[in-house]
Amino acid sequence: MNGRLLARVPNGWILLACIGLLALNLRGPFVAVAPVVPVMQVDLGFSPVMLGLLTSIPVLCFSLSAPLASLAARKFGAEFAVTLTLFGVLAGIIVRSSGGPVLVVAGTVLIGLAITIGNIAVPLIIRRDFSTLRQGTAMGIYTAALNIGSFLTSMVTAPLAELAGWRAALASVGILAVVAMAFWATAVGPRSAFVPSDAVVPGGQDHPAVKGSAWITAGLTAGFAGQACSYYAVTAWLPSYLNDELGMPASAAGAGSSIFQILAIVGGLGVPFAAKYFSTTTTAVTLGILWTAVPAGLLLVPDLWWLWSAFGGVAQGGGITLIFIAIIKLARDQAAAGRMSATVQGVGYCFGAVAPPLVGFVHDVSGSWTPALLVVLASVLIFFICTTFSVRLVPKGR
Repeated sequence: MNGRLLARVPNGWILLACIGLLALNLRGPFVAVAPVVPVMQVDLGFSPVMLGLLTSIPVLCFSLSAPLASLAARKFGAEFAVTLTLFGVLAGIIVRSSGGPVLVVAGTVLIGLAITIGNIAVPLIIRRDFSTLRQGTAMGIYTAALNIGSFLTSMVTAPLAELAGWRAALASVGILAVVAMAFWATAVGPRSAFVPSDAVVPGGQDHPAVKGSAWITAGLTAGFAGQACSYYAVTAWLPSYLNDELGMPASAAGAGSSIFQILAIVGGLGVPFAAKYFSTTTTAVTLGILWTAVPAGLLLVPDLWWLWSAFGGVAQGGGITLIFIAIIKLARDQAAAGRMSATVQGVGYCFGAVAPPLVGFVHDVSGSWTPALLVVLASVLIFFICTTFSVRLVPKGR
């Protein structure tokens, strides 16, 4: 039984569960690096900028390989594209954990290339296989699961590294890929999962063309760029900030920063719910205010870092959900949704990839976290302004 049939019967919940399991693997494998940065730096001799690159390399892959990922979904079929994602993530995790600096970088690149395919394929599957009323919920669950994966890895990587070393800790993330693969093959069937097809991601809901769609795409791209810059900068460097400014040990800092990841579940699931009662403009403004509280709060009242992390978690989970909902709702048809998604992610993630090494460089040169947090604040304001402008045409309750 293929994904489209599953979405139209009660077993559609199986497909939804599989999307959630897949999403656990689309951020966690490289977020896991942040809690073990100090240990890796000593073992591999990496500079702060190079360690920042370990987080930004996958994000750069999201940008540069987005067109190829879109082609893979069209050429081999969406179901097989998901399989490629899971196999690639698992292979990258194994390579990254098995050798010296060269293999660490090579495995990181492989992880980034594999995840890119999933980034493109999953939103299109949601648009194709779920009704208009259920698309927001499915997207909310997808983005919430992205952050659950980040939360789990942030929580367990540092303690596991203390017990078994950072290589074993990073390798343990591969368990999630194995579990997701087993469920995916069961849900869509071995033939769809493991045999390429010529099926494009067809069908889906058609909508009237949106006036000024080029400007809407540009605005969503800029908003996504601000979201990505803010998210990856905070994810990469919040543990180090907590260690430097508040004297928290590495394991406690890693666990503390996981608040930023786990509260994204509230944002991811809350945005589709809010869409039933409030305009998308109101939702975007609320998320922008919550996002702004993160760098501003850390600058002004660092002792309340847990509150600012919670606000940021809700904002980043809700922000990416809102942008992807706008893409699938405003695109005229499935092909247009694919093009818009590739543009938004391709350009947006390019800027997101710059954030961790840039923030690391600014901190390294200045010797202070203040200039680095100002960089984050600038990217948050870009998200705030551009997303609010772009999503205003998404009707309430759709």
